[in-house]
Formats: sequence, structure tokens, C-alpha cells
Amino acid sequence: MTFNDNARLDPSQVQDSRGVGRGGLIVGGGGIGIVILIASLLLGVDPTSILESVPTDTATVQNGPSTSECQTGADANRRDDCRIVGFVDSVQKYWSDQFAQSGKTYHPATTVLFSGETQSACGTAQTAMGPFYCPDDGKVYLDISFFTDMRTQLGANAGPFAQGYVVAHEYGHHVQDLLGTLTNSTRTGAQSQSVRTELQADCYAGVWAKHAADTGYLVTPTQAEIADALDAASAVGDDRIQRETQGRVTPDSFTHGTSAQRQKWFETGYQSGDPARCDTSGAL
Repeated sequence: MTFNDNARLDPSQVQDSRGVGRGGLIVGGGGIGIVILIASLLLGVDPTSILESVPTDTATVQNGPSTSECQTGADANRRDDCRIVGFVDSVQKYWSDQFAQSGKTYHPATTVLFSGETQSACGTAQTAMGPFYCPDDGKVYLDISFFTDMRTQLGANAGPFAQGYVVAHEYGHHVQDLLGTLTNSTRTGAQSQSVRTELQADCYAGVWAKHAADTGYLVTPTQAEIADALDAASAVGDDRIQRETQGRVTPDSFTHGTSAQRQKWFETGYQSGDPARCDTSGAL
């Protein structure tokens, strides 16, 4: 069990847009879209030409489950969408308290759950893009089917706490945005600012994991749950994805860091529990 059964959830922090709009891109049942997109970007290929050649499903979900039904930790233990609500609530509770202790004000960010695709201020959000934070509207965008992609295409266990890592990583970018440290650098490479930004978000995710139980929403994570988070961090390392998609590793095109680096910085945050230890400006 990850969540306290009696914890009261606040579903207002999550905007449920599933089944709204033009339907969605479904690639192999939602399983390979993320790999197609990552491979095309790493290889310098326009992903639009690949994605446009894939059949789409324009069906929308009518009268499906809604996150407004997510009221308790028991719901979060039972349903994937309610679990996301619980993680969002917990992550934002931690950062709200942390900012207050530092004399700052934390401004909450909404998570938008969507299926297939939806519109963001940063452009069209598609399943194949994976979760992301949009600084132009201050929202996190997430299609829950990404966790299936992690298991089937990226080889991660993608257990419940791995999902928490993904949510906490994206909110790490929101924290960077609030602190004025989020950059929009498009330069790539093993020592690039892009990599440093992503690794810091991994570290912030680890800090939250250390304090997750303190927020009141979750029980203290087990070592197995932390291992799931580390496994997810490894699965989305640049070197691992490049090796699996293009058969070779090209550090000059790194954008997020290696599997080892992503695990290292999550562990740095988790072991220290201190956001100040997440300074990635030096040696990585």
C-alpha cells in the first residue's frame, strides 16, 4: 500500500481532459509512440513525418471515470488516475511547506490528464511526447498510458512509486520555474544546461520521496518502492534510450543525462532530503 487509506485527496489540483477534443494518437495500443518520438528526435528526424504515417483513433471516451471521484487514499491505492491525484497533492504539499519555511510563496500547478492529445500553451500535447511541464501556462501534462510505455517499451517496472517519481520530476520543473532557474536552452550534450536542468528535477523528485510520508498522503516508501523509482530513472536515461533505439550512444545529443546520472541525482535528493543539495551546476 502506498497511500494512507483515510487521507483526503484534493482532485481540484488535477484537470481531467481525458476523452475531450479530437481523440488521440494510438500507436500499437499506445505502446510505441514514445519510442518513435524519442528515436526520431535523437536521430535528427522530423517526428511529424513518422507520427502522421501512423493510424489514429478519433474515438473519445464518454461517461468514463473522472478524477472528481478521487476522494481518499483508498481510491489512490485502487485507481491509476486517483493515484496521480494523490501524488500531485503530496508533491505540492511538500513544496508549499518547503517554500513557506524559506519565506517564499509556492504557487500550485495544475496537472492535466489527457488521452491521445490535448492543447497546451506550449503546443499540442500528444501521448507520444510523454509527460512534460509547460512553463507558458504553468501546467503539467500527462497521459497515464505513458506508464504502460515505460513497461512495454522502455523496460521499467513502472510500479506505483515509479509513477510518483515521474510526477515529482515534472513538478521539479515547476519549482525551477518559480525559482527562476528553469532555462529554455536548446543546446544538447553531456554537460549541457538541458541535462543539468533535468538532473536537478530528478534530485527534487528524490527530495520529495524522502518527505512523502510527512505530507500525510503516503506511508513511508519501502526500499522496493524506491528501487522502482530508481528503475524508472534508469529506463529514461539518454544512453539507454539511444542504445535501444539507434544502437549506439551519442553523448553530444544528450538532453536528460545517463541512466547512472539520473539514478545518482534522485538518490542525492532522497538521501539528503535537502533541496539545496540539488545544485547541478558543478560536476555531474
